[in-house]
Amino acid sequence: MHVRKGDKVRVLSGAEKGKEGKILKVFARKNRAIVEGLNLIKRHTKPSSRNQQGGIIEKEAAMHLSNLHVVCPGCGEASGVKRIRDDAGRLQRHCKACNETISTG
Repeated sequence: MHVRKGDKVRVLSGAEKGKEGKILKVFARKNRAIVEGLNLIKRHTKPSSRNQQGGIIEKEAAMHLSNLHVVCPGCGEASGVKRIRDDAGRLQRHCKACNETISTG
């Protein structure tokens, strides 16, 4: 998985192309992620105990992972991610543009 919860990402295609946001949740089996403030949809909700008023609510919808690139904290560019094993044998994510380690979220 090239993205994780908490990563800053840039959208590569679609209506939100070029915009950036933070990943709130990743659905690994569906290859989708929810990005904060992007891909907003409207849902009509009935009044309930949780939502007393009801009405039209805007919330984020999931986007396909192929439309997202991680923004590297080192170089500030949206680039691909490669995984390299460290000395302890754990996989670490590295930016393909500047080869800097990307934090684990």
